[in-house]
Amino acid sequence: MHTILIVDDEKNTREGLRLSLEEDFDVYVSANIKGANDVLQNETVDVLVTDLRLGADDGMDLIKSALSMPNSPICIMMTAYGSVDTAVEAMKRGAYHFVTKPLNIDQLEILIKRALNTRSLKEENTQLKKQVEKKFTISNILGHSAAMQPVFEAIEQVAPSKATVLIDGENGTGKELVVKAIHNLSGRPKSKLITVHCAALSPQLLESELFGHERGAFTGATEKRIGRFEQADGGTLFLDEIGEIDPSTQVKLLRALGERTIERVGGNKTINIDVRLIVATNRNIPELVAAGEFREDLFYRLNVVRITLPPLNERIEDIPLLANAFLKEFAKENNKPVKELSSEAMRALNNHAWPGNVRELRTTIEHGVVMSNSAKITLRHLPASIRGESIVNINPISTTSEDKEQPFNLEKSETKLIMAALNHTNGNRTEAAKLLGISRRTLQRKIKDDPIKEE
Repeated sequence: MHTILIVDDEKNTREGLRLSLEEDFDVYVSANIKGANDVLQNETVDVLVTDLRLGADDGMDLIKSALSMPNSPICIMMTAYGSVDTAVEAMKRGAYHFVTKPLNIDQLEILIKRALNTRSLKEENTQLKKQVEKKFTISNILGHSAAMQPVFEAIEQVAPSKATVLIDGENGTGKELVVKAIHNLSGRPKSKLITVHCAALSPQLLESELFGHERGAFTGATEKRIGRFEQADGGTLFLDEIGEIDPSTQVKLLRALGERTIERVGGNKTINIDVRLIVATNRNIPELVAAGEFREDLFYRLNVVRITLPPLNERIEDIPLLANAFLKEFAKENNKPVKELSSEAMRALNNHAWPGNVRELRTTIEHGVVMSNSAKITLRHLPASIRGESIVNINPISTTSEDKEQPFNLEKSETKLIMAALNHTNGNRTEAAKLLGISRRTLQRKIKDDPIKEE
């Protein structure tokens, strides 16, 4: 049952409203703002009905106070001093409606029920919106494909923990977005997120970057340096391209993970650290372990939770979602009138192989926005590689007597082009699809539809 608070300094009005409404609602009454605030602080109030004049108090102040509460009630103002100005002011302050005295109880009850129904619908819509947003995006990661659902589930599950996370996948799949999502959902979102790109630094510089160094530790170390582990204390440290670190740094990293302590280069002081470690790679770490290039014990330390990001050509259902999001972003950034992609342009995006993954799609849409001066990105606004103009010139296709009679047979030409691409790649369908500028799934479908291509 919904709860209503009636605030009026006239006892007859308070009690009359209580008697009229208590059959359908739990009703509280108060003669002044102090008593009303006591009820609001201690009870869950769904609707506040307050008089404008409360002796020396002002009902407007009560509405302002009530609406500032976390679970604010629906506010209805009543007054004998009905005027348009008063009604407008009450609505500006957030009142749901305004009624004048003498009150029509039936109309007031209808108004209260309508307000409660409106709020209920808004709450349902909010919940549905949250569910949809949760399904399609987590912390700016977009996707509704089946391939992305395990990624979303893993992020939500691992984020609140302190477990080390290994993220792998091809370049351009969005590993840094996953890192940010885990950090934002970790319970440490206000703490630091420190990033180190391991492949960009020499072994000596990387060791100093991670663990810091003391003055005089090596030539050029003229000042003490605080490393990234210390900087990230209490927060998250992200090591990108972890597969590139040298053996000596691997040893120190293994110790840091095992003991939760570090020592600066050239120092002997043990420093305790509280760091959530996330690492990423586009290399196959188990293969590096087998080749003796990566410590097996370090791999096990890093591989507590592993999240593998699918390439874009395995989540083509997400391409329209991603493309439209990038379109809005770049249209706003470049002050362009572009609002949509033509069906032909979208078809080209869906058919492209995307060797550069989401990063390539992002730059493709930016190109299209910049090149278009209308409300729509058409095929001609996309890069040549997407339009299919960059397909390599594969070995010339032989011409038979039948071909000479029908030189422009599209189906036969497509068959020969696909066969030539497969021959060129020794039957590797993924590489053949890239050469043809289509997705592997599209190539598979074309082969399935035409048995000749299996020969």
